[in-house]
Amino acid sequence: MADLETLWGVHREAQWPKALGPFEGELMTLDTVISGCLSYYIEERSLDHPRVEMLEGCLGDLETLLPEIVQEGTEYFERLSRLAKLLLQECRA
Repeated sequence: MADLETLWGVHREAQWPKALGPFEGELMTLDTVISGCLSYYIEERSLDHPRVEMLEGCLGDLETLLPEIVQEGTEYFERLSRLAKLLLQECRA
């Protein structure tokens, strides 16, 4: 849990990457949904089944887009992917 909260703090302080190209809208949506799940989990210490399914879907979409992300956005979205994976691990523990 400590790793998740520490990485979440780093992500919340990060600047939105510039020049993401044609996938910026989709990436923004994925960031919003995954971040919402993280915020909910930090407050409630759990995610219900619909949120877990939504998070899994978003992670799959993000993993598909990662190779398409330009250099500047790579760190930001790789961190977001790691956060989603850590959160899913916490929910399954």
